[in-house]
Amino acid sequence: MLVQPTRRLFTAEEYHRMGEAGILHDDDRVELIEGEIVEMAPIGSRHFHAVTTLTHALVKAVGERALVSIQGPLRLSERTEPQPDVVLLRRRADYRARGPHAEDALLVVEVADTTLGYDRGTKLRLYARAAIPEAWIVDMAAQSNGAQRLNDLRDRSRRLAPALDAEGAFRRLDELISATLRTGSAAVARTPALRAWSEGAPYDRPRLARFEKLASVLADRAPEPLPTLPEDAPRRELLPFYEAYFSNYIEGTEFSLDEAAAIVFEAAVPAARPKDAHDILGTYRLVADDAERRRTPQTADQLVSILLTRHAIMLDARPEALPGRFKERANRAGTTLFVAPDLVEATLRAGFDAGRRLVDPFARACFLMFLVTEVHPFADGNGRIARVMMNAELTAADQVRIIIPTVYRLNYLAALKGATHNDQFEPLIATLRFAQRYTARLDLSSRTTAERDFAATNALRDANEAEDYGIRLTLPGIPADSAR
Repeated sequence: MLVQPTRRLFTAEEYHRMGEAGILHDDDRVELIEGEIVEMAPIGSRHFHAVTTLTHALVKAVGERALVSIQGPLRLSERTEPQPDVVLLRRRADYRARGPHAEDALLVVEVADTTLGYDRGTKLRLYARAAIPEAWIVDMAAQSNGAQRLNDLRDRSRRLAPALDAEGAFRRLDELISATLRTGSAAVARTPALRAWSEGAPYDRPRLARFEKLASVLADRAPEPLPTLPEDAPRRELLPFYEAYFSNYIEGTEFSLDEAAAIVFEAAVPAARPKDAHDILGTYRLVADDAERRRTPQTADQLVSILLTRHAIMLDARPEALPGRFKERANRAGTTLFVAPDLVEATLRAGFDAGRRLVDPFARACFLMFLVTEVHPFADGNGRIARVMMNAELTAADQVRIIIPTVYRLNYLAALKGATHNDQFEPLIATLRFAQRYTARLDLSSRTTAERDFAATNALRDANEAEDYGIRLTLPGIPADSAR
């Protein structure tokens, strides 16, 4: 007599007790599906980016009206508790005691990278059975085999069009698909994004929208010129040195001022850190060259050319950083994934055009700094290049340049993050404006006078330590309690 093996199905309560007993661990990627403990696929970089981007968009959209849960449990039944990538939940006060249930969910989102069939079949069926009002699947695979899907759509539409008396609509669809696949004329594309794609120059659309918003904010602000005066030239004598020093320091290339001065003025390159020393030298060469530091782009072509040239000079000692070439791999900082390598040049060009109407030098400086920072076009050196581009706009208009002292690093990075993640541009503008006012007051005629001012204004304090103790950057000659 043959005995068929039976599967042991678990309830959600038993499933949780396994976690409490240590049978299942916090880092186990599992979920309970119809009584079975199912292992989930690993989270790759594309999956992570999709979830992060969607979460950010939902949080902004719903505000305080709902909660956004990321890869947390959702009880659908006695034996089913999946962990959707994103869930939009009704606000309740008792989630700590009972956890979210099906009736709490307003929207469920699954990001399908390698699990499209499972998500479309098993997961959607479970969500429908639990009466979830809305369920979405983000098909990451469509990025790699989208052409096949579009051709399948065209073939199905061709077969259906005669029966629906929709031959005209099909011809329009056929033209759009051909433009999208770059096998037909781009002239049929009505949107700038599709036209750019069909012409072989796709750009990052969310980033372009952000650049357009920043340009609008800057255009609406009244200019506040801060000119350099001929009589102040002696006080600017060592500005290129300190600009190069601080710009590298806040990116992690940390030398003492004495070490940096020896590198720049005595060519004393430390044997243990030759590449770091050349980073400072490369930056110094750019900002100390009067002609180069006044060179600004007037067209998108010039922007690309200037960026590549400056990067080649700055990173010439780092072949691994691809000096003078755009990045070949995606890069990120924390949760921020920057523009994909194949979209870099077109995004720079489209972004530059978005800011073309700006005429105020400070506005152009802010815009170009953010454009380069947000695209992050290179494998390394992006922050330094962005600040060089910023200061070139100011120098060309005989306006005071900007340095970001060590103690001001967190203010600067927080302002950039706010602009990147929340389109909050005013803090970034205010941060740069204060840094410009600070630079204008410095006496950089000698190391003695400069470092006296730095000491008096907390400029050289460690940013994290200063944050802990409430120490702030102050303006030279202004009491601490009167400065920002």
